Amino acid sequence: MRLVRPDLFDPDRDTAEQLPQLPHAMIRNNKAAVTDLQGNRLFKPISVHNHEYRYSEQEAFFYDLLSRFILDGRAYAATLDGRAQTARMLVLTALQKLAASSVAAIRSALLNRRAMLQAKLAPAAHAPSHVQEPHRKRTDAEPIALPPEDQATLDEIAEAEEELPGVAAVLLMRDEVDRIEELLALSGKIVVETKIERLIAMLRDGFPADESVLLFTEYKATQALVVNALQRQFGFGSATFINGDDRLAGVEQASGGVRTVSQPREKAAVTFNEGDVRFLVSTEAGGEGIDLQERCATLVHVDMPWNPMRLHQRVGRLSRYGQKRPVAAYILRNPDTVEGRIWDLLAEKLERVQQAFSAVMEQQEDITQLVVGMAGSTVFNTLFTGAAGKTGEQLTTWFNESTATLGGRDVLETVRDMLGNVSHFDFQQVGDDVPQVDLPDLEKFFTLAVGRHRRRILKHEDGMEIKAPDAWKERSYAVRSRYEGLVFDRGLRGRNAASRVLGVGHHLFDIALDEGRQLPARVAVLDGITAPVLIVSVEDEVTGTGALVQRLIFGIRDISGQAENLRDWELLRLLNGVKFGTGVREVLSTDVGALVDSLRIAFEAALSEHAPALRRPVAWPEMLLVPATPEGKTQRAVTSLRGT
Repeated sequence: MRLVRPDLFDPDRDTAEQLPQLPHAMIRNNKAAVTDLQGNRLFKPISVHNHEYRYSEQEAFFYDLLSRFILDGRAYAATLDGRAQTARMLVLTALQKLAASSVAAIRSALLNRRAMLQAKLAPAAHAPSHVQEPHRKRTDAEPIALPPEDQATLDEIAEAEEELPGVAAVLLMRDEVDRIEELLALSGKIVVETKIERLIAMLRDGFPADESVLLFTEYKATQALVVNALQRQFGFGSATFINGDDRLAGVEQASGGVRTVSQPREKAAVTFNEGDVRFLVSTEAGGEGIDLQERCATLVHVDMPWNPMRLHQRVGRLSRYGQKRPVAAYILRNPDTVEGRIWDLLAEKLERVQQAFSAVMEQQEDITQLVVGMAGSTVFNTLFTGAAGKTGEQLTTWFNESTATLGGRDVLETVRDMLGNVSHFDFQQVGDDVPQVDLPDLEKFFTLAVGRHRRRILKHEDGMEIKAPDAWKERSYAVRSRYEGLVFDRGLRGRNAASRVLGVGHHLFDIALDEGRQLPARVAVLDGITAPVLIVSVEDEVTGTGALVQRLIFGIRDISGQAENLRDWELLRLLNGVKFGTGVREVLSTDVGALVDSLRIAFEAALSEHAPALRRPVAWPEMLLVPATPEGKTQRAVTSLRGT
């Protein structure tokens, strides 16, 4: 805020004292309340649906055995200190997260860990010193860490978690290898995962056959599992993927083989947006920076991240400008797991925080994202790791103690002070100043510019077709002989959209603009214009440099002897209403030059009268009549406001 208003804000001063200053520099516009120029909401509502599943008997047995393995590992780690304890806790946390994702993910990690430990511990008598024997309490363990959250992407962190068990050469307990063998034997018997069966059934029976679906997983092993299941059920070529390194191993092929597939994220997004594939399976790499709302309004959280903020980021791929349908998010959850129970308690906690906040705010607003963001990811990591082994009332009591400050009085007061001191955006107050025009309002100018060269614009279902004027091709080598599918529609997406959307910035439209600026006409008599209109440009320059600070173009119309101002967009609409090509009526009997001069003098007088309110002693506007004179020179009428 100091960057915005250094006179009001200073990070070295007390925050509470500065919060009341926010209204002078900030207006909040809640996404859910944003409207277009007609007052229609731009963003569609979001609904969340839970789809539960429960482990099979084999899965439940494996989950319980793995939970005991993790608890025993933590009990041993608690006897250590320093980096030795931290390293083991990181490995155990990674294993717990992978197990919550899928049996395939944890099995892959355990296979890699067994291979690494066997290589390091054989022969046992010559184990390298950096492999820590559990009966030796060491504090000088080899540094083991994950990438810092503020320096790595979510996908880089997830990939490091997926690899950590296979590279962290520290023993978690005395008989770790034997216990890993037991876990691998059990996991090998789980041929089909209940979560994946539930997912496929939901997609097959719960949605139309052509419904595009975005699915999120945390780890690539689970991502490959989901892609393979989708392609077996819905056909090979029905699914694609996005992840951090654009590669996915273990993808089944129609021929029966398995290989690693490379797929740039941009290509995956385009094929999904254009409907070439029905399913897009993404890791957190797809949670940021990609627009996927063109055809899709359905999202499935195959994995639940430990930080609730990621859920909002994922939904943000579909809840975007241009989304035409309500967005539906589906959560796959197992209520029998510790993760499922923590999520239930967390949802109840955030709902209570929301209710407490809503009771003291005039305007209802979802603040869960603010509360979660203020809490930070460390709180949620502690919740999920610390809950292992706790059940029933014991778990509830522990959760309440651990989240006492989550949404506590200090958090509520901070949020209330922040939002309560800031005005909400009121469209009604500024609606009259927002231009009521868009790209389609430029079409008439472009049509006339093309028509000057005796070229016609043909309109088809997919857009306009024109043969470029020869004079335009001479101006730029980039101008093609023929264009097809041109539109004045900023909502166009897909292949070649950037080259098809006409507007300022498109090389063809810019040539038409540049040509129009160089036309020598200064006065025109047009059908449909019933009163004289003076078109004026007012520029505010930095004294002595010629550099423009601001430039306004507007019109002045004589209505019954009174000067009426027309803003630039109003002027554009007025000119768009003119019927061209119907013949020119007789020139006004009044001398045109005298008419222009009288309007200019009236405007100068009005400007001078208004000048004191500008309070600008060192700069003054300069008025120009536009367009240029027949000689190509600009006629300037300078109004000096130096004395104000």
